[in-house]
Amino acid sequence: MSDTAKKVNKSEQEWRETLTPEQYQVCRMKGTERAFAGRYTDEKTTGAYHCICCDAPLFSSVTKYDSGSGWPSFTEPLVPENVHEDHDDSHGMRRTEVICAQCDAHLGHVFPDGPQPSGLRYCINSISLDLKPEDDA
Repeated sequence: MSDTAKKVNKSEQEWRETLTPEQYQVCRMKGTERAFAGRYTDEKTTGAYHCICCDAPLFSSVTKYDSGSGWPSFTEPLVPENVHEDHDDSHGMRRTEVICAQCDAHLGHVFPDGPQPSGLRYCINSISLDLKPEDDA
């Protein structure tokens, strides 16, 4: 979590009131949107991807690439301290969950099969992100 960020603590009812049902299902209940259905899967706009729940900056369009997985993929976080990882043994698989450090939103998963130099693929649900395009000024 960045130095200026504060931990966001909301009740489940507050989250339900501020998020759409789909956002709540993915971000708070650790759901997943359908492959190739997210609005940012094929997005090419230059900018920063922020957490839909708390607005923490998470990923940059500079590190976004087409992994062919059906979800936006990034090689590394924009602000590493804003992204936490945790073990996920759900669905009979062993994976590494990616979580927003500021609000504990489920973002997606990270896999060790990405391009160099990081070798990582941060596979993130579009619904958990808000793209803030670079200013033209």
